[in-house]
Order: sequence, then structure tokens, then C-alpha cells
Amino acid sequence: MAAPAATWRYRGDPEAGQPAALVQFSNGRLQRPDAMRFTVYRHRDTAHPRKRHRRILVSETERLSYVGNNFGSGVLKCNSLCRYFVGVLNKESGQMEVYNAEIFNMQPLLSDNLIRDDTKEYQNKSYRDKMDLCIEAFGTSKQKRALNSRRMNAVGNDILSTAVTKAAANVIDAKGVTALIQDVAQDDVQNISVFLPPCDEGADKPENVYKFEDILSAAEYEALRVPAAVFVNISAEEITKKTEDKSHCSFVLEELKFLPADERNRDHKARCLWFLDTLIKFSYLRVIKKKHPMGPECPHVISKKLMKNFTSLTYNNGSVQNLISASMKAKITAYVIALALHINNFQTDLTVLQNDLRLQESRMLDIAKAMRLKISKAKGLPGLENDSNHKLGTLSLPLPVPKAAGSQRKRKKMN
Repeated sequence: MAAPAATWRYRGDPEAGQPAALVQFSNGRLQRPDAMRFTVYRHRDTAHPRKRHRRILVSETERLSYVGNNFGSGVLKCNSLCRYFVGVLNKESGQMEVYNAEIFNMQPLLSDNLIRDDTKEYQNKSYRDKMDLCIEAFGTSKQKRALNSRRMNAVGNDILSTAVTKAAANVIDAKGVTALIQDVAQDDVQNISVFLPPCDEGADKPENVYKFEDILSAAEYEALRVPAAVFVNISAEEITKKTEDKSHCSFVLEELKFLPADERNRDHKARCLWFLDTLIKFSYLRVIKKKHPMGPECPHVISKKLMKNFTSLTYNNGSVQNLISASMKAKITAYVIALALHINNFQTDLTVLQNDLRLQESRMLDIAKAMRLKISKAKGLPGLENDSNHKLGTLSLPLPVPKAAGSQRKRKKMN
């Protein structure tokens, strides 16, 4: 015998302008659905085309209150993308009545007003502390373990901070603030000296203090012949145009005006100037992402030297990168100064190099003093800030004795 056919009939809203409410709870399932009580709040502006459909559904249990709404940023997107219906089947007649429905996502209401015994203490707690209380009450095992671990670390950090503060106070009491400032100054000079070119303190000639071979090897020097050819044959008009375009650093543009007439010396100086200009431009970079950062005209052996000797490796975003750190910038500066000394008969304008390298004067002088140069005042070269006093660095023998920490440049007082 065939089963009786069922029919259905669409009824619209159960009440005028109010679809049936279907609820789901975000933090679990109901154990006793029949014990739940629900209250619906509607917007009072029934004439507004959008606000009149806004509703807030509130439910209460023995432990918590829950709230859900059909408007705002936290509303379920499915209500705006889909239509929902609920059907009520009459088993006797076999007819199902279908009504419009709407889903409410019920979330626990954590409000300060729910705690009446110690309201002030609870209100003074931070958001993090309130969340920790929720994790203690309702969190998963993993969240509770993470909370305990974080609290233990906080205790450990407090103990360590207290111990460090006490130890620092003991050191200050024992040595005094003045001695500590002198130690810091001496450490700065020692840190810079690590990145200087090899220095022969017992050299009999200035050119042997920082040997040219330690700056450029024979293979590297030979590789500079082709790219430096543009400097060998440069004309006065081309120098003027390059000065206007600022395509090279000021030191190089000024020295190009005084290239020797002798072919061999002219080629030597051109190679040195090309490498010095490349070294200064390389110092402007921060993170090296290209295989040939100085362009295809830079010889491979020179690119390899720059990447190997003047960058440090760092790990970032899952990959190894070449970085020009502050210490590498100091190393580049030291090698630029050493090369400029060879170019200018072991006396060079430090202020011009400082401006080209975009350094502060104090940093430039620290590196120059660490290289055992004598610092003196001199007027800048014509056309290069000749209104201000320039610092001149001279490499002469015997080398100056390194100054003690007490004679270092004055620093700001430390409280």
C-alpha cells in the first residue's frame, strides 16, 4: 500500500515582520534545551526600512547569559546570502506548514555587571586578566597549559629583572659612573677596530701601514681595468655633466679633475676611483636581494668581494639574506678611508667622504681615530662646502699611540 502523500503550505512569517528564530551556541551544545528561556528585543523604529528588522535574542542559563543579533559586524554572513525556512508537520493531516526563519549565533555574554560581589576589583582588571579568567573557567587543556606556562615565564622574568637591577647597582657602587662611561668609550673603539683593514704598526712607510694588496687583490685589480676605462678617457665636459647629474660621489668627481697625464698612473687612479665609488654606492643598500646588486657592468669578482666581505648573513621570513648592518657600514667606511689615503698621498678630506657615505661626523672621526690618523682642520675643496671647516685625516709615521679611555670624546652624562 502506497504511503499517503504529504503536502506543504508556505505561511511567511509566524508573526508580522518577525521570522522564526533558529539558534546555535558558539561554545557547546545544550544538555537541557527545555530549560532555556529566550527573550527577543526589536528595534523601536519600526518605520525605518533597515532598523525595523534588527533583533536581539537573549537566553539565560544557570551559569551564563547568551546573546545573539542579526545586525552588526559579528552577524553571520549566511543570513544575507541565503534564505532559511522551518517546517512544522501535522502528522494526522500530513500537511507541513513552512515559515520564514533566521539563524542567531548565541555567544556567552561576559559583562562586568554579572559579578556583583567584588565589582571594583573586577573592573580594575585588564583585558588580558579577564581573558585569563575565561580560559581558567572555559578554556581547553591546551589553552590552560599555555596560560600556566606564560605565568611561570612572567615570574621568571620578574626574578631575573630584579637580579639584574641589583647586580647593576652593585657594579655602579663598586666602580662608579665615571669609570663605567670610560669602559663604554673604550669598548666602542675596540668594536670598530675589528672591522679595520689589516694594519702593520711596525711599517717603515705610510703605504705599508694599510697595504694596497689588502684592499684589492691582484685579480680584483685586474678585473677593474674594463669598467674603469670610462674614467681613463673622461673629458672635462663629461666631468661637468656627471657633476650636474650627481651620478658619482663628490670625492670621485673632484679627483677625476686631477688625473695624472702619465698613462700608467692615470689607469691606476681610475681603477681605484671606480672601486671607491662602487664601494660607497654599495653602502647605501640595506638588504641585498639581487645576485648582482651593482649592475651587470660590475665584474663578477668585485661583486663576489662585496657580498663576501661587506655583508652579513641574516635569516628572515624563511630565507637567508645578505644584510649591510651598522658594523658592515663601519667596515666599508674604513676601507674607503684606506683607499682614499692611497689615492691622495695618505692625506684625505674626511668631511667629503663623510658626506658621501651619509655618516655623522662623530662616527667618521671615531673610525678615523681607530685607524690611527691625525685629525686636523682644513677648508673644504672648492665647490664642496667651502664655507665650513673640513676635517683632514693624515696617515704619518710614527703612528699615534691609541688614547686611553679617559681622553675619549666627551659623552652625554649618564644619570
